[in-house]
Amino acid sequence: MALSKASFLSLLICFIILALVFPSYAQNTQTDYLNTHNSARSLVGVSALTWDTTLANYSQNYANQRIGDCNLVHSNGPYGENIAKGSGSFTGTAAVNLWVAEKPYYDYNSNSCTGGKQCLHYTQVVWRNSIRVGCARVQCSNGWWFIICSYDPPGNYIGQRPY
Repeated sequence: MALSKASFLSLLICFIILALVFPSYAQNTQTDYLNTHNSARSLVGVSALTWDTTLANYSQNYANQRIGDCNLVHSNGPYGENIAKGSGSFTGTAAVNLWVAEKPYYDYNSNSCTGGKQCLHYTQVVWRNSIRVGCARVQCSNGWWFIICSYDPPGNYIGQRPY
């Protein structure tokens, strides 16, 4: 069955509207989180993380607790953890890239963050002993997005290098 030009244009407009209304589904899959993490890990010769449903469930449960306030408060649970929040269509990929963007502030020789800048999100992403990750994303009451990734085993131990 061939579509008329008018039907085709109507269908195309519907797809465009859906893409504009529901952009938040892009770059939030397990694969997106894993690929972004593992790209950073491969640059420093660290093995790839695998997705863990237990960690994803833990992350989802905690993210659900942040819906009302979207505050960047750590869960203080048993896992390593990175959290972020953002507006617009802030995606899981964007959050991981935000953490990885701290790389220039990590000095391997001194095993510390430099220039008074934060780098511990980055070091958790590339922590060699962390082998599993699970992440979650929720939209908060204020319209912002809260994203959490949990890592097992946790990283960022004082006196140890991430890789």
